[in-house]
Amino acid sequence: MYYTAHTAKQLGQTLRSQRKLQKLTLKNAASSVGLLPKTITRLELTTDTASIESLYKLLSALDLELVIRAKPEEAGNPDW
Repeated sequence: MYYTAHTAKQLGQTLRSQRKLQKLTLKNAASSVGLLPKTITRLELTTDTASIESLYKLLSALDLELVIRAKPEEAGNPDW
């Protein structure tokens, strides 16, 4: 499944919904990758204060990956 996040807030909401979907508590997700629960909260609510390193750790805890691609209209492929 793919999720598109155009803002930091959308990214945070997606991370939170994925964590909850996987039935992971803040503590479980954080401890599985060496983060503090408050760091997970920052990533989910105020992503502008969290580090890229922490983001990648949370993605790992959620078994997700970050994919960067051109926007469909910029790439000339509306079906992307």
